[in-house]
Amino acid sequence: MKYSLLLVALISASSLMAEEMVMASNTGLNESTKNITVVCPECTKVETIKEVQVAAQPVVQEVLTEQRDIRISVSGQGVAPMNTSSPAQAYALAKRAATADAYRLIAEKVKGVRIEGQDLIKNMMVQRSTVRTSVNAMVRNANVVETTFKEGLCEVEMEILISHSQFAQ
Repeated sequence: MKYSLLLVALISASSLMAEEMVMASNTGLNESTKNITVVCPECTKVETIKEVQVAAQPVVQEVLTEQRDIRISVSGQGVAPMNTSSPAQAYALAKRAATADAYRLIAEKVKGVRIEGQDLIKNMMVQRSTVRTSVNAMVRNANVVETTFKEGLCEVEMEILISHSQFAQ
């Protein structure tokens, strides 16, 4: 019983810390310090959990201008299928899937994602809910920075440099 109370206290304390972190980032504060004290009602034991320091990092969004290019970096992942005839084929297929995933991630960042949703409701209950996402983009001149293959998972790091002249009309 006392462990469940302690767990509830820790969860509520972590949610308070998360709220403070959001408030600190919204107000532009650089640092805030918080001591958390937990009191066990059954054993009247008071515990102070370590001091937590939260540093709020300002979110900087890059803007594409004529003088400044933007570099977009992504990491695509692909898994080797189980029914391959050789390890080389598994590597090649996983690498191809990871590359396709990286291209999709670049397209999502540059052009955005179209989301369509539909719900079928009958007798005030959801019978079917579907969400479809799609991206329509052409990606050229993306460079593969690094490829790693470990335990059947291939990760491809890819980047693209976007200039103002590509979007100016």
